[in-house]
Amino acid sequence: MPIVKNQKIELQIESLTATGSGVGHLDGMAVFVAGSVPGDRLLVHIIKVKKTYAVGKLVQILEPSPDRVAPDCPVFPRCGGCAWRNMRYKAEAREKRQRVEENFKRLAHIPLPCTEILTPESPLRYRNKAQYPVAKENGAIKIGFFSPRTHRVIDCADCLLQPPEFADIVAVFRAFLEETGVSVYDSESGKGLVRHLYLRKAYATGEIMVCVVINGKTLPKAERLVERLRSQNPNIQSVLCNHNTEKTNVILGESCTLLWGRACITDELCGVRVRLSAQSFYQVNHDMAERLYKKAAEFAELDGTQVVLDLYCGTGTIGLSLAKQAKKIIGAEIVPQALEDARENARRNEIENAEFFCGDASDAAKRFREDGVCPDVVILDPPRKGCAEDVLRTVAEMKPKKIVYVSCDSATLARDAAVLAELGYPPKKLCAADLFPRTVHVESVAQFVRE
Repeated sequence: MPIVKNQKIELQIESLTATGSGVGHLDGMAVFVAGSVPGDRLLVHIIKVKKTYAVGKLVQILEPSPDRVAPDCPVFPRCGGCAWRNMRYKAEAREKRQRVEENFKRLAHIPLPCTEILTPESPLRYRNKAQYPVAKENGAIKIGFFSPRTHRVIDCADCLLQPPEFADIVAVFRAFLEETGVSVYDSESGKGLVRHLYLRKAYATGEIMVCVVINGKTLPKAERLVERLRSQNPNIQSVLCNHNTEKTNVILGESCTLLWGRACITDELCGVRVRLSAQSFYQVNHDMAERLYKKAAEFAELDGTQVVLDLYCGTGTIGLSLAKQAKKIIGAEIVPQALEDARENARRNEIENAEFFCGDASDAAKRFREDGVCPDVVILDPPRKGCAEDVLRTVAEMKPKKIVYVSCDSATLARDAAVLAELGYPPKKLCAADLFPRTVHVESVAQFVRE
């Protein structure tokens, strides 16, 4: 009997999707249910039916999964930041490892086992960066996170993914807005001043950056805010205004004004001191990023004689962490500010065997090939969309012995793995790393060896 809209069914949840919904099957059709956990037996109300799948809404938990737990956050799941606060973390990690392995099997048609998933000691308080949208509703200031697929801000006094001192800074900033009456940005009209509160913490040094994103040139009574922030937390070393006057969903504008302290803070990752500006890309989970980069180094198998080409190098963190184990590091990055940070990070760490070039990965790879650069190892750490096929082909034409691919989306990694295998670089090792516990995201790293 076919499934129809508004039907109520009993459903056994078998697995999870990459977007966080549970999946069960009825008469061979997949049914997706948000808020469910593998092992749940549910009463589900069907709200959408397509040719190959249906979507249901959880009505009643008939038999809870052994992995189901009571959520530990008062705004879950309304804020949309976390997907699985209702599931034991060990089960979440198991599902993520299986997803990475399944993507290779299903998308690349390569049955490569994901041998392990690197996990943190605790899934709490791991983020070193927070971007809080600010809104005003019925006269009340709201600072928190956007509800899924909306611009409605869910007020959050203390997010369990952020360090506890961020909650204290949010409280100070909320009081400042309430007392001064500084206007708050409205995304529909494009009017109002304060858009976001953006915080960074350097875990190795404890230094904190506070950045107020405004729709204008100046923040009224900024001196009062600086004074209160400094008295509240002596680890605050940088207070900035970022200027974003565009009607856009992009959080940061191109320019910043320093209100007090330094324009950058300093962290340390894999023994490399790293300068962080407001606009620097940096992994949000410090401890797990170290473990991920150490796994990448393990896969690179360096002995001090190799030339390493680091495409998509960003601020140089992966390449510089490998510098002591390599003969030479060559990095390429398209964002000028990130490239400047990479060069400064090399200078500050007295790393003399690293060079950095500005350009996108495709142009840089072609230039290096034309200049006769012959890397022994190529590091790929692309954005979520993965590598363009011409990048992979150009890299293969350089004939490195190994390619180490760090990915934030195992689906695009699997797609690119199929291309690399055709080019003579089959994947040999695969590892997952959970840098984003309680969310749907999982990183992975793969080793490819030239046949």
